[in-house]
Amino acid sequence: MSLTRPPAAPAATPLDEHRERNADDAAVRDIQARIEEAGVEFVYYQTVSLTGRVLGKVVPARHLRRNLERGVNMHRTVMADFQVTRSGDLLGGGPEAAEFTALPDLDTFAVLPWDRTVARFLCRTYEPDHLPEIGGRPLAADARGNLRRVHAAFTERTGLHLRSGCEPEMTWTGPGLEVFVRPGTSPAYHADCLELMRPIYQKVIRYAQELGLDMIEGDYEDPGQLELNWGFDHADRTADRLVTYRQICRQVARELGVTASFMPKPATGMMGNGCHHNLSVWRGEENVLADPAVRELHLTETGRHVLGGILAHAAGSMAVMGQTVNSYKRYWDAGQFAPAQINWGMDNKTCTVRLSANGRLEDKLPDAAVNPYLSHAVLIAAIADGLDNAIDPGPPHAGSSYDGDGSGFGPLPLTLREALDAFVDDRVVRSAMPEEMAALFLALKSDEWARFCGAVTDWERAMYTEAIP
Repeated sequence: MSLTRPPAAPAATPLDEHRERNADDAAVRDIQARIEEAGVEFVYYQTVSLTGRVLGKVVPARHLRRNLERGVNMHRTVMADFQVTRSGDLLGGGPEAAEFTALPDLDTFAVLPWDRTVARFLCRTYEPDHLPEIGGRPLAADARGNLRRVHAAFTERTGLHLRSGCEPEMTWTGPGLEVFVRPGTSPAYHADCLELMRPIYQKVIRYAQELGLDMIEGDYEDPGQLELNWGFDHADRTADRLVTYRQICRQVARELGVTASFMPKPATGMMGNGCHHNLSVWRGEENVLADPAVRELHLTETGRHVLGGILAHAAGSMAVMGQTVNSYKRYWDAGQFAPAQINWGMDNKTCTVRLSANGRLEDKLPDAAVNPYLSHAVLIAAIADGLDNAIDPGPPHAGSSYDGDGSGFGPLPLTLREALDAFVDDRVVRSAMPEEMAALFLALKSDEWARFCGAVTDWERAMYTEAIP
């Protein structure tokens, strides 16, 4: 007598596994208690587009358990900011494409300090269940989820993980924020200018601390330019905190009636807004870039290979580190602390990568508009290549990089178009993204470049309106 075996149960998908984690009773009860204690009525379910824009939906808090299991759905083209190309095509799938499912990460729950009736989750995104073959897979265009996967794979293969801290410079403008600058000088570190920003930095720091950022120091750098820093951590958490910090700044600007901008180069002659990434690579609780027994600045052999990988792929990563047309204006004003060539130095602020105290590598390429999920994923890929191939970074640069004649790592791209070409040519950098994400990022930024090339600017009008005859 033959027996027919029942069909095997389908294998659990990544979406199924995420839902199972979200069903943890203890974690859910803790969140519900926090909701009741704060009086939360509404919850944002947020994710981040390829350009770093925060996306989301708002749901009444009473539907918490439903949304922890089912998430929320959004149209997949939001991952490309609903951008329509100059030829009229909607990037990322077209209007007929299926929605994606965004499922919250429980450890990102936070009550908004400026309105405690509202809380938020950050989400990872997946293909919806109903799609054949790919249902439940991670959405290829999800930069946040991709960083987690890239980092986890790097750790599994090498036993190492990346920690980072960001230095987000930004520009604040509005009534009462104007400063006097004596010709030939800078307002950098001027205590009176910092005092002028007191209402801003106080609100930002207070809100940031309540949202889990360990705020450590800040300073005034150029007219309207403020930099406020928080402690370094696992790269995934640092990326989440940078996105949160930007939302805090936008909220503070609304409350104070001023403008908060992360535009990389606000005006000609002004300092650019960078977002330097300070990097260290760890095995457990040991930073493998430096030997703690050596007091002077130095790199271990492993540290040299990590640095070599970052430099070897600096040009290919530029489209990510400086993702806007405006980003490249930051590199054209020589002498304003932005890199001018691909090199490294010992505590040398003119270099692309600066070795600072405690075994940290400061990558100065990323600017204030960077998507931190993409930048960290690309850095992990570059570091892995440096380790795999024992890439030598060469000797440190001595003196000013602005007077140098280049290095062995090629030129620094100076326009978005040059950077996109370098991105296409760098297999390692592209490997930090799923193929679909890399293609969408390239299409998104190529269209941005095309739009810029077709736009008439104030500079052109000033140069040519009455130049002939």
